[in-house]
Amino acid sequence: MRPKALVAWSSGKDSAWTLHVLRKRGEVEVAGLLTTVNEAFDRVAMHAVRRELVEAQARAAGLPLRTVSIPYPCPNGVYEERMGAAVARARAEGVTHVAFGDLFLEDVRAYRIEKLRGTGVDPLFPIWGTRADTPRLAREMLAAGLRAVITCVDPRQCDPALAGREFEEALLRELPSSVDPCGENGEFHTFCTAGPMFSGPVPVRVGELVTRDGFRFADVLPACI
Repeated sequence: MRPKALVAWSSGKDSAWTLHVLRKRGEVEVAGLLTTVNEAFDRVAMHAVRRELVEAQARAAGLPLRTVSIPYPCPNGVYEERMGAAVARARAEGVTHVAFGDLFLEDVRAYRIEKLRGTGVDPLFPIWGTRADTPRLAREMLAAGLRAVITCVDPRQCDPALAGREFEEALLRELPSSVDPCGENGEFHTFCTAGPMFSGPVPVRVGELVTRDGFRFADVLPACI
């Protein structure tokens, strides 16, 4: 019997690719997606993606979605308390691992390991590598059919005009060398609309562009709205 794992789900390309890699390897049974939802806006934290779109992703992935509600703004202590409770519930239901889409930031990896220590749930990092790996990884995703839209940009690190654009080869060629091709340093965040992890695409359109809390956001909407 394979161990059961949840995927820490941001709605972006890296968590989606993590799901694909886990399924391809077959070493664990993916039992669901775990995401945080901002109580004030009913959106995925940081990526600012509407709950209904994340629910559509879960349906396309054929997996249950577990949501953890957090306040806005969210003190770190509150975040850790609520995530800890979610992990404890998952463990009681037989989950033994949580998989993260982290790529190379050692401090982030160390934080995940520390917070899961003693819970009975172990972290997995299926797409972990080095800073030098991300150009190849970004193109590997695209070659496999992954599609995504940029939902959030940090203007201190890259051009805010990227918000609302498709994550594609042309965009990768335009990025300055200071910007990681996968946005691992928080330069940008994405919403994954299609790929081998889904049974079909999640159609969307880009709505209003807004600046809030020092970030540039693109409001991604279901295509039917």
